[in-house]
Amino acid sequence: MFAAALLLPTPSGLAAAEEMIIYRSPDCGCCAIYVRHVEQEGFRTAVRLSRDVSSVKREQGIPKSLESCHTTLVGGYVVEGHVPVTAIERLLDERPAIKGIALPGMPAGSPGMPGRKAGPFTIYTVADGSPAVFARE
Repeated sequence: MFAAALLLPTPSGLAAAEEMIIYRSPDCGCCAIYVRHVEQEGFRTAVRLSRDVSSVKREQGIPKSLESCHTTLVGGYVVEGHVPVTAIERLLDERPAIKGIALPGMPAGSPGMPGRKAGPFTIYTVADGSPAVFARE
């Protein structure tokens, strides 16, 4: 039993302390893969299946230009789409005065998405006013 415990991923302090609530369609396979990805990185998840994820996006103030297929709530922030864990950990570490961050669309090679990454992902802030670049990964 002790040897098996050594094979489990070691979550970062931030990931271990935060639970993600992920709103996704029951029919979306890439969302399910994203959930597994963040769990492997140490986050605890609570998945909320919904046929109307758009209403969650509206409630959280996600502009249409920043929408993706699933919406996550974590640490008082909204995280839209297939955002890499490193950007989420930075968000939770720095705690900026924004609503959250977003990776619009469903870019190939992003966490949960098949295909090859074509270049850096541009992750935007979700805030009042125009989105700004939060990170390029």
